[in-house]
Amino acid sequence: MQTGSTKAVLHRRLQSITAAAFFLAAALAPASADMIDTSGMEPWEVCALCHSLDGNSRMAKFPKLAGQRPDYIEKQVRDFHDGNRSNDGGQMQAISTEVAQTDLSDIATYFSGLTAPAAILSGGSSEAAARLFNDGRDDLPACLSCHGQSDPALPLAPWLEAQHADYIAKQLYDFRDGKRTNDPDGLMQSIARQLTDEDIQDLAVFIAAQERPERTP
Repeated sequence: MQTGSTKAVLHRRLQSITAAAFFLAAALAPASADMIDTSGMEPWEVCALCHSLDGNSRMAKFPKLAGQRPDYIEKQVRDFHDGNRSNDGGQMQAISTEVAQTDLSDIATYFSGLTAPAAILSGGSSEAAARLFNDGRDDLPACLSCHGQSDPALPLAPWLEAQHADYIAKQLYDFRDGKRTNDPDGLMQSIARQLTDEDIQDLAVFIAAQERPERTP
């Protein structure tokens, strides 16, 4: 966990990077790894250009990393670096080359140690989504059967609550359509293929509106 003074110093350092550099790195495609001079930055500050220093990104294109499971964060960066996962425009593939693989544990520890994001209340969730998330249905297990477990045997199932709804929906669509394939044993692809567009939209809104309970990473 970062101290208040450490966070303040890091915040001031992050502010020294211009907004123009941020938006160039986030928006241009294909992304280039040499768009931003990252010399002298802490490894997590590079990630904070898009995901924010407090781990609560302002744009749904970038997932919130605060309070996320460290093993999950580390795996995703490795998957982008190794070509096992891609994203629109290649930003993550490019930025993953800006951090040393030996720094991934420190990056994951930094973001996982931040306060988890607050729920995003929108009033648009449905009872069907609540049942699917908490209990499942005949053709699907409950989302919480993996994503709610603090079992050390499931370190790669991310916490979902309070994530951007649009980000959740996009990942489910990508799993369903075969655009994202880095899930262990293809489990999420199999589940997502059984979800309708309405299921995905309802689930995304419902999950974003849930407070995340305290869990052991």
